[in-house]
Amino acid sequence: MFVLVADDSRVMRQIVIRTLRQAGYDDWEIIEATDGQEAYEMALDQQPDLILSDWNMPRATGIEALQALRQAGCDIPFGFVTSEGSPEMREQAEAAGALFLIAKPFTADSFREALDPVLA
Repeated sequence: MFVLVADDSRVMRQIVIRTLRQAGYDDWEIIEATDGQEAYEMALDQQPDLILSDWNMPRATGIEALQALRQAGCDIPFGFVTSEGSPEMREQAEAAGALFLIAKPFTADSFREALDPVLA
């Protein structure tokens, strides 16, 4: 599995990666993007199997990156890992084509609950 993790916080990217490993996804190859624009460019260029993105980032937000990818005809599975999980955000994410939204604080279990159905 080849995964793109997008977050403007280096520390949060490392926490997401560590949590993926704790959830049992320790054989995944992971690349990192520092904002939504970079995530968009890397996704088109490198075609990961899955994108895990923060919502609020500079240059382009996670939702803007997702919308741009869908407009470009890119259907890479996309999920959010973000500090906010309001019903409105969840609706907006789902409407844009996101498969899930994991709200912080998260655990290895919450990652498995969101990812296992996507991987099945």
